[in-house]
Amino acid sequence: MAPLIRTNLQVMFFDTDCGGVVSNIAYLRFIETARTHLAEELGLAVVEMAQKQTYPVVVRTEIDYRRAAKLGDQLVIEGWLDRTERARFWCAFRITRPEDNTLIAECRQMLALIEMPTGKLLRLPEHWKTYDKAGPSEYSDRESRTGTVPGGEHVQ
Repeated sequence: MAPLIRTNLQVMFFDTDCGGVVSNIAYLRFIETARTHLAEELGLAVVEMAQKQTYPVVVRTEIDYRRAAKLGDQLVIEGWLDRTERARFWCAFRITRPEDNTLIAECRQMLALIEMPTGKLLRLPEHWKTYDKAGPSEYSDRESRTGTVPGGEHVQ
């Protein structure tokens, strides 16, 4: 089964507008943090990427804002590998407020692996093809055994 990561965070002043509502750009930063943790679980550790000069780059982002998050909210960002192709992959994310079980936003991002400084497009690691493409609802048994893990760690 592909890794599922969970990242916990609290909405801070710098995440919000003057009304205390989370700015749309802040959600992308939340997702960026979760995607970095997911990349590590997939074998793309930040330090190793820098050493090898191989990086995942965002090609497309789709985000649906469902409800507003506000200053002080505790949020959970779940992320998982949604789909793989030869040289592209999709990650999916869900942001919820566990206090009242509210879905805040859903996001999908298409990425590609690039070798720098040439910008050469790379094939995805072979072992990614073996992952089940299950969304978080299909992780319910595993979630109930492990709970929320702070800091973006996977929940296996």
